[in-house]
Amino acid sequence: MAQLIFDLKQVNPQALVSVKLVAEPGVGTVAAGVAKAYADLITISGYDGGTGASPLSSVKYAGTPWEMGLSEAQQVLRANGLRGRVRIQADGGLKTGHDVIKAAILGAESFGFGTAPMIALGCKYLRICHLNNCATGVATQDERLRKQHFIGLPEMVVNFFTFVAMETREWLAKLGVRSIAELIGRVDLLERLAGETERQTRLDLRPLINQGNVPATEPQYCVTASNPSFDKGELAEQMVQDARRAIAMQTPTVLEYKVRNTQRSLGARLSGEIARAHGAKGLPDGCLTIRMQGSAGQSFGVWNHNGLNLLLEGDANDYVGKGMSGGLIAIYPPKLSGFASQDAVIIGNTCLYGATGGELYAAGLAGERFAVRNSGGFATVEGVGDHCCEYMTGGCIVVLGDTGINFGAGMTGGFALVYDANDHFAHRYNNELIDIHRIHTESMVEYRHFLRKRLESHWQHTHSAHARALLDQFADVVGQFWLVKPKAVTLDSLLKD
Repeated sequence: MAQLIFDLKQVNPQALVSVKLVAEPGVGTVAAGVAKAYADLITISGYDGGTGASPLSSVKYAGTPWEMGLSEAQQVLRANGLRGRVRIQADGGLKTGHDVIKAAILGAESFGFGTAPMIALGCKYLRICHLNNCATGVATQDERLRKQHFIGLPEMVVNFFTFVAMETREWLAKLGVRSIAELIGRVDLLERLAGETERQTRLDLRPLINQGNVPATEPQYCVTASNPSFDKGELAEQMVQDARRAIAMQTPTVLEYKVRNTQRSLGARLSGEIARAHGAKGLPDGCLTIRMQGSAGQSFGVWNHNGLNLLLEGDANDYVGKGMSGGLIAIYPPKLSGFASQDAVIIGNTCLYGATGGELYAAGLAGERFAVRNSGGFATVEGVGDHCCEYMTGGCIVVLGDTGINFGAGMTGGFALVYDANDHFAHRYNNELIDIHRIHTESMVEYRHFLRKRLESHWQHTHSAHARALLDQFADVVGQFWLVKPKAVTLDSLLKD
């Protein structure tokens, strides 16, 4: 969580990062951890809300009322001196101005509405949002249903929130306060009722309004614009300063740096500046090249954008290329290293997670969960751990060595090519949704050409001796490669994309 928050703040330092937590016992401790991870906003979500697509069992029995979670989070954050650093939002069934007042008194300064505005737009709460056939045209991508049945207008939502605001102001007047800010955390305004039934009289509601021994000087709400990280990313900022002109002018540029494993999310700041200047298009291919030496910290090349090439002589930690959408990342051992690259780990776990584009070349072994949820990235590595290509929906992964177990679990798109010199792979892939094919037959000639090009690219970017050996013996080793694809996808359609 802390690393993901840092990744997001690196790619867009101006953005505020929000984390949503379910209201349940212990949520206060989790909220304190999230605040210490430098999130800017924390949402406490109660059990009353929820998407119309969620199972009925989850709606009825998962989570607790937002009032309980919000009260606990407020108390724990104040007790740990963290409340002034983060904003708290409450959601999960808020419908009226009265709900807003209660949430503010218990510690919220922001309020989330979901179901009520949807109903104002015409939703009938049929709970079929996930089927794409919403009878009111609210939760569907079907143009016919939207044109025939959707009656919503912006004015309907404006009208709803106007009445919520009016009721909120009426309650503020009754309580004798001038603004929401004066109301936040004022649990002294709450009065415990004795209860009308025997069961209600046994409820002890004092923990909900207990202030504990927290000094009154401790803030009741956020008093800072953001919650900045202790890690200022000095090297990343230096890269931005050095490359600012190249990004603006789209001038081909090469920069060189030494890196250490305490320097995280390298490349994210550059990708953010490229996107800010040129949008989704990015820079021309290979326009900005960053050469590095050393061991990179976590999330090397996260969110990598078009036109940014990151070349690392050394190794990298977890999350290499996470969420990358373009550009190129190449990681290779030091030139004077004496070990065989295919026998040594060079990148950590969960690399290429959620990638939508770009290329990754790693002259060595990758850890577990490589290319999970990859939907468009191309990668070549020399071995992977367990769960490679899990939930993959696009792109191509070439593995020039052994794999771990559960390869391709939940894979529904894209394909992989796996070098199986030891005949282990047939027992290591998950055959529920994928099947495997050899590529040395006459009908697979296109895949052999494709594989050779991937090997040549791997050699070009990493100078891997293992890739060179496979290219030199290509006719002999091509019969040891497996093509891995989803069962629902035909062989002749894979290379068309």
